[in-house]
Amino acid sequence: MAIKTIWDYVDFFINLEMGNKVTLLSFVNNEKIILKNKLKNKEIKKEKILKAIKILDELNLEIKLNGEKQIFEKFFKNKVE
Repeated sequence: MAIKTIWDYVDFFINLEMGNKVTLLSFVNNEKIILKNKLKNKEIKKEKILKAIKILDELNLEIKLNGEKQIFEKFFKNKVE
């Protein structure tokens, strides 16, 4: 799994180019559901999935506290620096 930070998830979402059809919050919640379903698979390493779920929880909280617009502004500011 190449996604290790909140910003990796934001970058992944932006590169999906879903436009205004899917919100970041919706994407985060869907990703979390997918990962929780993967935890049921006995053949995979659960540590990476649990870490990804933790990152998604952090991003979810950030969105709820500051809004998606501010997340994107922060993301693009970090990319430039």
